[in-house]
Formats: sequence, C-alpha cells, structure tokens
Amino acid sequence: MSELASAIPTSGGLYYWTFHYAPTKHRVLISFVIGLSNSMALCSGLVSIAYGNSEEVLAAVFLTNDNFEITDGITYGVFAAIVISQAICTCLSSRNIALLQTISAVSNTGLIVLFFIALPIGTKNNRGHFNDGSFIFGQVDNLSNWPIGFQFCLSMMTAVWTIGAFDSCVHMSEEARNASFGVPIGIISSISFCAVLGFFIIICTTACMNPDIASVLATPSGFPMAQIIHDALGNKWAVAFMSLMAVCQWLMGASILTALSRQVWAFARDDGLPFASYVKVVHKKLKVPIRAVIFSTIVALLIGCLCLAGPAASNALFSLAVSGNYISWCTPVFLRLTSGRSRFVPGAFYLGKRWSLVNGWITSAWGAYIITLSMFPSSKTVDKSTMNYTVVISCGVWILSAVYFLVYKYKYFHGPKSNISPEEDVSIDAKAEEVPLSIDGKVE
Repeated sequence: MSELASAIPTSGGLYYWTFHYAPTKHRVLISFVIGLSNSMALCSGLVSIAYGNSEEVLAAVFLTNDNFEITDGITYGVFAAIVISQAICTCLSSRNIALLQTISAVSNTGLIVLFFIALPIGTKNNRGHFNDGSFIFGQVDNLSNWPIGFQFCLSMMTAVWTIGAFDSCVHMSEEARNASFGVPIGIISSISFCAVLGFFIIICTTACMNPDIASVLATPSGFPMAQIIHDALGNKWAVAFMSLMAVCQWLMGASILTALSRQVWAFARDDGLPFASYVKVVHKKLKVPIRAVIFSTIVALLIGCLCLAGPAASNALFSLAVSGNYISWCTPVFLRLTSGRSRFVPGAFYLGKRWSLVNGWITSAWGAYIITLSMFPSSKTVDKSTMNYTVVISCGVWILSAVYFLVYKYKYFHGPKSNISPEEDVSIDAKAEEVPLSIDGKVE
C-alpha cells in the first residue's frame, strides 16, 4: 500500500488504484465495488471503535456503581453520543484536525507509558507476584469448541483488527505535504509502532492479570480489561484508567471519522455514492467536506444498530471492518501485480522490482486468508445467537453494489475523475511508458 500511495497519492486511494490497474473492460465496475467496500469498511471501523469506546465508558460507570445495569439500549445511546460528538469535532478546519491528530498520538502514548508503570506496581503491591514466563508464553486455553489449531487462527482476528485502518493516511493525501513520501512513511511507522507496543502491552497484561482467565472474561462490568486493572490497582485507579482509555479511544475514533469522511467525499466527487451531488460539497470557509462527515455519521449510526441485536451481531462490527478493508486493500495490490503491471510507475517509496513482487504476492495471499477467516463464527455450533453476520453483510454489500452499478449507477459513475486537462493526462501517460527501469526495478 505504501508503494501504491507513493506512486499515486490521492484521497480516493484504493478505488482509484483499482481503476488504474484493472483490466480496461471491467475497471469501472471493479472500482465501484471497491469504493463502496472501502467506505463500508472504514464506517464499520468507526462503529467498532465507538462501540468499544461505549463499553469503556459504561465499564467506568459500573465500577463507580455496581448496581448500574448495562443494557443494549444504554450501550447504543452512549455509542450514538460518541459518534455524534466525533462528527462535530471533525467538522472543524483541517488545521484543527491536524492538532487533534497530534493530541491523539500524545495522549495514547502517555496512557501506554502510565499503563507500563502503574499496572506492574499495583500487581506487586496487591498480589505480591507476577505470572511467570510459562503462563505468559506457554499456556494455551481453548475456550471454544473449535480444535485448538483453528482456534489459534481465529485468535489472530484481534491483532488483525487492532493493526488496521492504515489506509487512513492515504485518504488524507490531498491535505498532506510531500504526500508521495510522507504518506508511505506514515503507513509503515504507524503499523510498526502499533505492533511493537502492542506486543509489550500484551506481555505486561498477561504478567499482571488473574491467571483464572474464565473469571476475567466473565467480569460483571462486561469489559475484561477493566477487571484486570481493577484487580491490580483497585477501584479508584480502575475508574481513572478506564476514563483515560475512553478519552484516548474517542480521539482515535475521531481520526478514523476524518479519514472516512475524506474517502466518502472522494467517492462522491466521482459520483460513486448515492446522493453524490449533495455529499461532495466542501464547506467554502472551513475547507472541510462537512456533508460527507454527516453522511458518514448517519451510516455509522445505522450500522451501529447491530449492537441492539445482541452480542453475536455486535461482534460482527469488528470482523466486518476487517473483511471490507482487506478486500479493498488487497485488490489494487493484486491488480498491480497482474493486469496493471505495465502501468505501475514507482514513486519516492519503492522496494525495488524483486522485493516489491515478493511483498505484493505475500500481501495478496495473506489478504485472501484473512477475508476467509473473518467469515467464520466463534463456535462450531451455529444458530442465530452465534452466527457471524459478517458473511451476510460483506458479501451482501459486494453483490448488491455490483447489481446497483449494472442496473443504475453505470449512468453516472465512469471511474475516478481527473483533476488535470486531457493534454496533461496524455503527457503523464507518455512519460510513464518512457520511464526506464534498472535490473532491480528501480527508476533510473
């Protein structure tokens, strides 16, 4: 993705690259499906973050009053308040949004540092010891009826969801300086930072948690991390920590909404969305696509209604973001390796011909694996309460979007619109065909 973002930095990103590298005969249809899928996935990502955020808020409330009953209706109400407040904040100018991103990064980093310091100290004082290395790295508990090997595969979904939304940088390309280099570095650095810190957070958590995992999962607060912090630090510190976590997750959700609104705006600009003529308008004074923010918020509130249908449906919010994103991320990568190989012109960030191909094929294979995995339920025994609704919603969006295009939208959506003149476009294509490559694939 970093290579594609460097080669063609645009807010449309994934569906633009898909159009650029897809076979000419089918490029408009494939681009349309990917554009809607990416919009749905980013919206689902916002919903899953806001839903988790609402659980954190309610867990903090429960810790202050254990007679408080957490219902699906209350959860949705808090979720809706979170999304609407994020929308109001996102409707600020681009300059203030950049400040919000900085505050989010600093706040989350500060919270992690505090977590690394406070949790071990509290565990040492209250329990007197930590869990040993055999528990942290060697103990495996299978709490489902899947075989242990496949359950291990399903457990990857937590990390896959957490280390995600790295296309957010792409959707801010048209508001970034030196996007051809800065956006790829933003993608790589954010993933690396998340992966390294996440690994040590898991070690710290498992070293300090109650070794009776089933009791932690069955916490009355409904939020296992709140129980872990409560066991280590006591009630007051747990409330404080959950409040700080809620604030930091709110900031993260605001960042995702910012990226989502830019994707929605870019797709509407190309007449790809329903009500595109209304959604694509940019506020003249604030220079922000406020209507795209409102559109994204409404869709998020509608998808969020899944949490009213019970745990199985609300869990689909997380895997829905995974499936929609991975089909959107991997399709342009796969097309760049196949039908669009001759059209790819490297940007400032490029691994070289050999390693770029290796990385691309690994990406495509991994994406196919994760998309399949995200469709599986958490239990072998499937009924309406354990069904993974991701397969219904994701496949439904992909199929219905194709039908919608073939029946109606083909009249209006003809692929990404160019912001340059036909003469400039011809000149760019001519230069692309003339770019010489060295043996290792680097631009000479």
